[in-house]
Amino acid sequence: MSHYAEQATMLGKDVPIPHHPDEALLDAVPNPQAGTLFLARFTCPEFTSLCPVTGQPDFGHLVIDYAPDQALVESKSLKLFLTSFRNHGAFHEDCTVNIGKRIVEAVKPLWLRIGGYWYPRGGIPIDVFWQTGPVPEGLWLPDQGVPTYRGRG
Repeated sequence: MSHYAEQATMLGKDVPIPHHPDEALLDAVPNPQAGTLFLARFTCPEFTSLCPVTGQPDFGHLVIDYAPDQALVESKSLKLFLTSFRNHGAFHEDCTVNIGKRIVEAVKPLWLRIGGYWYPRGGIPIDVFWQTGPVPEGLWLPDQGVPTYRGRG
């Protein structure tokens, strides 16, 4: 077993999808490049949650950029965490900011930003952006690459 798998609670194991985001754990693994400024990006183009009022599904495209410090987000735990929102009722703003804050709590990055690009609800797309503070000097920060919603035309 690798050094990383020993520190992760889900890596290499059969783990059920958490029923609620509050039950989901985010694993941190040691950053083998600690001390080097770099950006890691997670993209979730098919994120789903539920409208807290109607119970109807909401769909979003999430882009999570972070500059790790001593720890990395273990991707399997992140996938399970994001999937736990599937049956969770919350507004777009709450989902997006909650995800960013939970990652910060778990791995304490140097910097993090999350873009939540949500598909229309009631005819209005809602995009939500949150970051922990100014971008660290010298960090290469590419555009998130998600165009604004244009419908079919």
